[in-house]
Amino acid sequence: MHSTPAIEVDGLERSFGDVRAVDGISFTAEKGQVLGLLGPNGSGKTTTVRMLATLLPPTGGRASVLGHDVVTDAVAVRGRIGLTGQYAAVDEALTGRDNLFLIGRLLDLGRQEAKRRAAELIEQFGLVEAAGRRARTYSGGMRRRLDLAASLVGRPEVLFLDEPTTGLDPHHRNEVWEAVRTLAEDGVTVLLTTQYLEEADQLAHDLVVLDHGLVIASGTAAELKSRAGGRRLHVRPELPGEAPLVAAIVASDVGREPVLAPSGEVVVGTSDPGALRRVEDRLAVAGIAVAEIGLRLPSLDDVFLSLTGRATEGVPA
Repeated sequence: MHSTPAIEVDGLERSFGDVRAVDGISFTAEKGQVLGLLGPNGSGKTTTVRMLATLLPPTGGRASVLGHDVVTDAVAVRGRIGLTGQYAAVDEALTGRDNLFLIGRLLDLGRQEAKRRAAELIEQFGLVEAAGRRARTYSGGMRRRLDLAASLVGRPEVLFLDEPTTGLDPHHRNEVWEAVRTLAEDGVTVLLTTQYLEEADQLAHDLVVLDHGLVIASGTAAELKSRAGGRRLHVRPELPGEAPLVAAIVASDVGREPVLAPSGEVVVGTSDPGALRRVEDRLAVAGIAVAEIGLRLPSLDDVFLSLTGRATEGVPA
């Protein structure tokens, strides 16, 4: 007998006037796992999260969280979820401890229970030394950890994290990643939206790739990488303006049209290890200086390039 998925989405749609932001998507997330919803700005990730969190009604299809329909049983859904948006929503005038205590009281916890829960989360998220300081003095990474802690005061079974590391430097991003790993280990189901491919690779058990409101691929990171084929030949010329010429040389050698990334890098799949030396020689003959060239195993960046013909970065919202 199969257990009920933590999240079940079937043909979900949302339109804003003539714009269909989410166009009939379907996926499931199992209990206790991290599902990564991956895609560029404007792909429909945040709209999907808002519908699942009962903040926005669908215009078609259906979705449920822990077996409760997000439209007809919205109250039950709200009692079982937590949500952290793209920007930390903490009260900067309050201390970290008071932020969590206030949320506990708003969730009808008694004063002592709210204090205990705040203390537990402060410990869990490594904020003990800063607990008595006002949130306005926190670093970006600390604010995000406090925001995560705030979304867990009510002990949700499912947590929606909508681009939780937007704007953070690598150090603070790692802090948030560690917090998400801890949540998953504790049995919380996490739906993580991100446009950072490395983040999805690091955290998610399974991935759903969105583009223009559609699911264009799904599976584990390993499965999606295998779908992208074998090794990737990548070339980045010293002069970005020479990228089209590099692409033409690469195409004539490997017999396939490469993808030109916004960074100026030319990428193409090939199973021929000799392609690297041949392309190198032809670029030298053409007098094209190369900043970087090599063969690598496919990454999630390559997966997205192969699926959409462009990278996630630099895509307009």
